[in-house]
Amino acid sequence: MTASRRLLPWLLLTPALLIFAGLTLYPLGRTLALSLFATDYGFENAKFVGLENFQELWDSRFFRQAVTNTVVFTVVATVLEVAAGLGLALLLNRAFPGRTLVMTLLLAPFVLSTMVVTAIWRAWFHFDLGFLNNLLRAIGLPGVPWLFDPNLALWSIVLVDLWQTAPFAFLIIFAGLRLIPQDVYEAARVDGAGPWRRFRDMTLPLLAPYLFVAALLRSVDSFKLFDKVYAMTGGGPGQATETVSMFVYRQGFRFFDIGLASAAAVVMIVVAGLLAVVYAASLLKGAGR
Repeated sequence: MTASRRLLPWLLLTPALLIFAGLTLYPLGRTLALSLFATDYGFENAKFVGLENFQELWDSRFFRQAVTNTVVFTVVATVLEVAAGLGLALLLNRAFPGRTLVMTLLLAPFVLSTMVVTAIWRAWFHFDLGFLNNLLRAIGLPGVPWLFDPNLALWSIVLVDLWQTAPFAFLIIFAGLRLIPQDVYEAARVDGAGPWRRFRDMTLPLLAPYLFVAALLRSVDSFKLFDKVYAMTGGGPGQATETVSMFVYRQGFRFFDIGLASAAAVVMIVVAGLLAVVYAASLLKGAGR
């Protein structure tokens, strides 16, 4: 093979590598570098402080609360969305009149923008005029301050996320369910297996890869939650709904502590990177079968 033929693949890859370096590696490297400085903008007049920004994060009760909120939201939202997606997939895998209409209505929240979704739910959460409190009052129960009670606000955002993104988990699980051969179930029926046993011993094991992918993708997306919090509560009341993304935004663009915000962003990148490694490993493992 001549030298020109050996170089040809690299020449073809060069534009993509340059774009990857400019749009991904450079911002990551700059963020990592800024996390080692005390600065309110960039490197001009910045003071090198080493790992002090990370030590400040470790000592900050605000950052610890943001981490706690993020972990709680990620775990609860992911479990509920995958469970809801599984239930809906099992329900819609059966033929019944109006199934196409039900599926269309089910998928509608997923195609709406987050700002539209949050506007709808802010109206529903309104204490005096909202749909949910009017429903509670109609059955004799008092209204609930959905977004203003520190013990309830984060769960209200979980409810909004469940409504919007459970259809995404449903799509993945439903696709997996449709790929299960029906003759497997026919053989189980012949052997006398009932509905629960078929679900426990056949459906769940065969759906496990799809449940894993749905859970992993939803956990990655939930971990970087920002838009719903920003639009619905701004991180409040107090710090009840502030996530790590919201903490980074507040430190960087409200208090202009770019060094501390960059250190928090580095922590997020490391955690998101670990989740991405798990996702990539699962894909490669599946491709190698």
